[in-house]
Amino acid sequence: MISIKDIAKLAGVSVSTVSRVLNQQDNVKADKRERILAAIKQTGYVPNRAARDMVSKHTSTVGIVMPGTFNMFQRQLFSIVEHHLEQFGYHTSFYFASTDEDGELACLKRLKADRLDGIIILHEVELPEFRDHLEDNHIPTVLATFEREGWKATSIHISEDEAALRAVSYLIKLGHRDIACIGGTKYSFSSQRLLGYRKALEQAGIAYDERKVAFADAYNMEGGALALNQLMESNTNFTALFAITDELALGSIRALADHNLSVPGDVSVVGFDNIELSSFSVPRLTTISQPLVEMGQMSVALLHSLITSKNGLPVSIALPFTFVERDSTAQLR
Repeated sequence: MISIKDIAKLAGVSVSTVSRVLNQQDNVKADKRERILAAIKQTGYVPNRAARDMVSKHTSTVGIVMPGTFNMFQRQLFSIVEHHLEQFGYHTSFYFASTDEDGELACLKRLKADRLDGIIILHEVELPEFRDHLEDNHIPTVLATFEREGWKATSIHISEDEAALRAVSYLIKLGHRDIACIGGTKYSFSSQRLLGYRKALEQAGIAYDERKVAFADAYNMEGGALALNQLMESNTNFTALFAITDELALGSIRALADHNLSVPGDVSVVGFDNIELSSFSVPRLTTISQPLVEMGQMSVALLHSLITSKNGLPVSIALPFTFVERDSTAQLR
């Protein structure tokens, strides 16, 4: 069996130099790197991961914290993150956190049992113990799609309230003043998007009416349909609707049809996230698009930088969002 010593002998370099190339370090001269890579190709050498980790004191493993049940937005983001972690040579461990405290505690217990080089959190966790464990053990952490005050972690996100403000202001520009909203009961993005909804109304001189706001227990299409039915039962009038996720918006469109209301003929609807399904629904959904590909790529690249840099400091990066106008909105008649 070919060993790292054989590669070093064949390339005419030291074992430590081969190790630096295998660990993708930059401090190797170009001619030596080329000889090492040629020797690896010639022999078909595959490094022993366990041995390499023991020498480097790294596990080459990154943990991803995910919800127990994926929504479509998170599923797309996870696929991008996992793909780029593989390109960087990392192995991936998955940790599922359900939406209650017991679920988060169970997730944290599993996470504590493993040695990890870093963590990417795709799903907001509420327990302070999560932050304490990651910071006390100096585990590089990236919060993908959100930021959390008080966390010493890098975050990649958009301005949630500004995006929601843009979406609702568009409805107002179309002449709508009776604008309902479907929000949620958990996580910071929900409160920030509701804040943007209220800002848009305030800027247009429209009074906030709590009867026009329904809260979904789950951020899925069923939750959107149930919340829409709550709005209908409250007998409040609205000609437009802003839903804080696309899945909630698509569920509300289905429920509007059950009430013999058309979109956008009777009610204009705007969603948030630009999931793949939003461009294939009938009607196609007007929405806010988050830069998913960039978020996934940057989350991995920044985590890699935190892992490999001894002096890496966490940063907060707000990426630009895009408003996508499709068929679910129309000028008020």
